[in-house]
Amino acid sequence: LIPYFIKKCFSHFVPSLSENKILVAQHPLLTVENKNATLVCNYTYNGTGKEFRASLHKGTDSAVEVCFISWHSTNKSKSNSNKDFNCHGIHDKDKVIFNLWNMTVNQTDIYFCKIEAMYPPPYVYNEKSNGTVIHVKGKLEISDGLRQFTSFQTQEPQSAIPLWIMVAMTGVLALYSMLITAVFITYWQKSKKNMYHHSDYMNMTPRHPPHQKNKGYPSYAPTRDYTAYRS
Repeated sequence: LIPYFIKKCFSHFVPSLSENKILVAQHPLLTVENKNATLVCNYTYNGTGKEFRASLHKGTDSAVEVCFISWHSTNKSKSNSNKDFNCHGIHDKDKVIFNLWNMTVNQTDIYFCKIEAMYPPPYVYNEKSNGTVIHVKGKLEISDGLRQFTSFQTQEPQSAIPLWIMVAMTGVLALYSMLITAVFITYWQKSKKNMYHHSDYMNMTPRHPPHQKNKGYPSYAPTRDYTAYRS
């Protein structure tokens, strides 16, 4: 009885572990030369879902949803596209086909397919696949913002010429001011030195005539010699 019970338990749980899984396979590279691309997302699903949704995402982080398609097992499908892309999805048995047209070089990137089983529960979706690199050949289109930036960079040297002239004039004026200041300081120092050389010292100490009493004269006053004034 024990082996039978174990076998019965495993037969009950093992199938449930493999159910409700979605596996997606994509071609690794798709080269576009005429602006039109067809990306096929092959998938396998062994669950009991009835309502599905498939979407195409752009970028390594799948940040941009390009377009999607939803369908019911008994109803027709409907598709919707991002305004920046021309995309339409088609469901065909075990694959979803995304048709893209009027693609530009700027749309060259890696694209991922996402398949979701929406209803009934449980909700499941596929693990992220390796994706498909869509390489759109052609001339790179410059966006308006980049075009304005390029135009600004081209015009920048013309507007920079007056600026350099102003800088040069400012430098010349600063050098001239420094030269004038240096000349003024030199002249002032020379004038001060000449003023010291031309100043004579005059002895203002009172002198008393010889052979007279030293009345009214201090003791330190020398005797005035009048012989120098005789002719």
